[in-house]
Parts: sequence; C-alpha cells; structure tokens
Amino acid sequence: MPTTIHSSWLPLFQQEFSKDYISQLLSYLEQQQNDGITIYPPTSMWFKVFEMPLSDIKLIIVGQDPYINENQAMGLSFSVPKSEKIPPSLRNIYKELESDLELSSPQHGDLSRWFNAESIFLLNASLTVEAGKAGSHLKKGWQQFTAAAIEFINQRASNTVFLAWGAFAHKCCSNIDLNKHAVIKTSHPSPLGAYKHMKTAPAFFESKCFSKANSYLLSKGRNAIDWRID
Repeated sequence: MPTTIHSSWLPLFQQEFSKDYISQLLSYLEQQQNDGITIYPPTSMWFKVFEMPLSDIKLIIVGQDPYINENQAMGLSFSVPKSEKIPPSLRNIYKELESDLELSSPQHGDLSRWFNAESIFLLNASLTVEAGKAGSHLKKGWQQFTAAAIEFINQRASNTVFLAWGAFAHKCCSNIDLNKHAVIKTSHPSPLGAYKHMKTAPAFFESKCFSKANSYLLSKGRNAIDWRID
C-alpha cells in the first residue's frame, strides 16, 4: 500500500489492493525492475496523483500512458519537468488555452501548478510504462485499477468536470453520472487528432473546453479554474 496517498483514497486502495490482479501487477513490475528493465515514472511517482484529497478535485484530465522517454514522466498526465521539451500534445493544449482564454503559451510543460493550486486531477489510465514501449503496462492491471478510481470519484465526489480528449478517454468516462458531474468530450490534442471532428465529439481545436469547464464549475457554485501554468 503506497504511503503518500491522501487518506480519502484509502477505501479505494484497500478494496483494490486486496484483489489478485494488483498483486500480479506489482509482482510483474518488481520482476521487470529486477531484470534491469527501465520503468517510467520513478517508483515514488506512481501514485502521485492520489496525494490530492478526493474532495478537492474540480476537474479530471484522463491520459493513457506516462511518457515513454527518459526524464519526462512525472506521475501527472500530460506534464513534463520544466527542463524537458514540451511534447506535441501539450503544445496543442497550450494553443487551445491561448485561443479559448487568451493565455500566452508557457515556456515549459510542468503542470504541477494545475495539480497543486487548481485541484486538477491529472490521471493516466496506466500509471507506469516500460521505457520506449507505449501501452506496455496498460493491460497488466492498471486499466482495471484506474477504472475503479474513476468510478470512486464518480460515486463519492460531485460537481466535477471530466475532460475527455480522444476515443480512449471517452471510453474511460463512459459511465460517469451526468446528474452529478460533467463530461466534456473532444478529439485528442495530438498533432494527428487536434483538428479531427469525431462522430461523438468536436475537434479539440476551437472546442473551448477550458471555458466550458469553468462555466460548469461556476454554475455549481464552485470556483473557476485559473488555467495559467506559472
């Protein structure tokens, strides 16, 4: 059981960590490390997102995998340390922020302020990945665990926004109770997806998903998010 998680998540962790799939997942990851295989992010960051109290969450952004290259993954979806080059999807996120809210693009990709100051829950569906191999751990058990986490938020929180970018995130958010929460769907902000109009969602570019999220929060008596990075 991780020691850094906030106590509000204990029921989720106690429930899931008693199941065989978690034991098998953690054994698999330990074996990979023993075999000298590099896993991202570092072990201390696997459960970083769960340091946020459940009741603080205003908005959830669902990613798929941690970044697969050295020094990028930091336990928060889409975020990279300040020392690293801004990845293409995050650069497009910044473009839409500029278009939607007239925020100038930051010079780095560290989204820690969103997490720490604005209560944005930056969740990847897989909390680890093998270096250089996208999707390598998703079906080893993480997808089951993070689905349980999303359902935990769905049941125990209220008046939160799920930003679902792309078909994978749409599926992850398919069971959200829309009487209690909002789900804002767009295409994925990747270079291939940002302009793509989907059957069930608009293109990410020009979607105004950030101002729409704030409109929902304000309508529920919650504070709007300050989307600045710095």
